[in-house]
Amino acid sequence: MISQYKIPFNKIVPYGNEEKYIHNAIGTKHLCGDGPFTEKCHQWFEKKLNCEKVLLTTSCTHALEIAAILLDIKEGDEIIMPSYTFVSTANAFVLRGAKIVFVDVRSDTMNIDETLIEAAITRKTKVIVPVHYAGVACEMDTIMNIAEKYNLYVVEDAAQGMMSTYKGKPLGTIGHLGTYSFHETKNYTSGGEGGLLIINDRTFSNHAEVIREKGTNRSQFFRGAIDKYSWIDVGSSYLPSELNAAYLFAQLEGAESINQDRLNSWNQYFDGLCELQKDGHITLPTIPQECTHNAHMFYIKVKNLNERKILLNYLKEHGISASFHYVPLHSSKAGKKFGMFFGEDKFTTKGSNCLVRLPMYFKLKNEEIQVIIELIKKLY
Repeated sequence: MISQYKIPFNKIVPYGNEEKYIHNAIGTKHLCGDGPFTEKCHQWFEKKLNCEKVLLTTSCTHALEIAAILLDIKEGDEIIMPSYTFVSTANAFVLRGAKIVFVDVRSDTMNIDETLIEAAITRKTKVIVPVHYAGVACEMDTIMNIAEKYNLYVVEDAAQGMMSTYKGKPLGTIGHLGTYSFHETKNYTSGGEGGLLIINDRTFSNHAEVIREKGTNRSQFFRGAIDKYSWIDVGSSYLPSELNAAYLFAQLEGAESINQDRLNSWNQYFDGLCELQKDGHITLPTIPQECTHNAHMFYIKVKNLNERKILLNYLKEHGISASFHYVPLHSSKAGKKFGMFFGEDKFTTKGSNCLVRLPMYFKLKNEEIQVIIELIKKLY
């Protein structure tokens, strides 16, 4: 069957000045990172987020790795997180020897169930890692209260959460540390890969620079604070190039426009498919009242795994690229080796088996969304 449609799941659409800024960066002859465009990005984020400090990284994975080093994670430490997340959330801490304790997610948001966290805490627990799935915030007040009660750190995996808020606070700025992703599938990209470490506790600021600069105090040297730099701690090469920063800064210039465009698409999906939810065929995303989201993705939940296969194949036959998402980490070979699931898996696997992500990207056309809506309606 040859389809008359061809709608990709994701598409990288430049906002405007990406090529110009990359050309400018090449002209500065400073390509190795922490140059003028990196500084512009840092200033933009620190003003937008009103946080203590930010550091661009080569990926969100690396931002999480820096967080694990900053928190001095050691062998035997326990880290609480959802199983429904990308492998990097766990890997960053496993690399330091930690044991991952997975807890179930909420059925409405697919975020970690905040009511299950406290029971999973032991004397070895050191960090809680809430993952803001689809750019929708976890119940952060409860999580922060638990962390304070048990003297734990909170690292927000806000890879999908730029421009989203919880009770007016940007995601990534509520815990002790936060992370963003600028992978090409995210709302804003730095040219394919990229990330950000958000530091909300000033005691981590200088140490984070050292870790990011291969374990040296090179950043202080370039600020003129010391007359030479040397190796002073563990670290690695986590600096993105100026080309990545240049591309990202062009995206940041359009942050509000990109956000609104995606929200318009999200709302069109929601309004167009709400009839199927009323009739009991599908479940649409839930946005809690205290949250504003960024339309990172639009997903629906169908009744079971078989129905998902039928829907995905049906859309593929019609030229629509849709996708499922994470396979729960606790069911994987490495998840069983490096972690454990605490309590009952009521919603993690069930939600994973039923979730379908529909095409979503900047400048997705209204008529393309309408085609997808009508095709899904036709199937049901």
